[in-house]
Amino acid sequence: MAAYFRPTTLEEALAVRAAQPVTVLAGGTDVYPIRANKVGWGDMHRDDVLDISAIAELKEIEQTADRLRFGALTTWSQMRRADLPEAFAGYQAASRDVGGVQVQNRGTLVGNICTASPAGDGIPCLLSLDAEIELASARGRRTVPIQDFITGYRQTVCGHDELVTAILIPRPPAGAVGDFLKLGARRYLVISIAMVAAVIAADDTGVIHHASVAVGACSEVAKRLHDLEAALLGQPLASAPDLIEHAHFAALKPIGDLRASGHYRDSAARDLVRDLFVRLSAEPKRRAA
Repeated sequence: MAAYFRPTTLEEALAVRAAQPVTVLAGGTDVYPIRANKVGWGDMHRDDVLDISAIAELKEIEQTADRLRFGALTTWSQMRRADLPEAFAGYQAASRDVGGVQVQNRGTLVGNICTASPAGDGIPCLLSLDAEIELASARGRRTVPIQDFITGYRQTVCGHDELVTAILIPRPPAGAVGDFLKLGARRYLVISIAMVAAVIAADDTGVIHHASVAVGACSEVAKRLHDLEAALLGQPLASAPDLIEHAHFAALKPIGDLRASGHYRDSAARDLVRDLFVRLSAEPKRRAA
């Protein structure tokens, strides 16, 4: 029979994590469906469970002059309701599209990145916000840029004795605004075919001085579009939708699966980026409530 651990301190949790293989449980919105699927195919093996949901220090959202820190137990509902800078409007918009309300109340931001699905809605948002991931073990703590944390399909750099303890995001540039769009087979309760997140900052004359754009569900891992970002700098925000070129998406290697072909995703990604730029250039206001 599998053992079940529910520590109340991070130190206890790290000791359990280092002692034996465990399934880490936070919100459970990925763990339980994956387990049910395995049982359905006859796999009855059960790892010991490390439930971190009682560790109070992992539940906080902290803001300082330099950065924002989202503890590992921060839920999508908490993200949606938090008072955050305009640059987080895209991340907050994504929080409304992750499953239904029950999933949003239980599912965590960190669980979304640890699952490392190409269709993880939060990952492009974190790329656009230059996030870092904080990991802890009995050996100490380290931080890893989000683009280095996810190494492949459902693969991360998290070690066998480590836990992700927080998402760290630097204070965005003054005046930066964010947005997020996704495409699926229907409007709600859907896995993304393609999605895009961006953070854009323009000066008082409307000229862009900061741009970060990321696309998800179109590659094995979500990607920043650095060529497009470079093309946007120094250009009027109003002209951003017209600056998009096919070459700007060369970093993507669109995947084909039962939801869409690679060719369709390639086209959809460009359309989503253009639509997002139209929204940002027309009304650079906060859109997430």
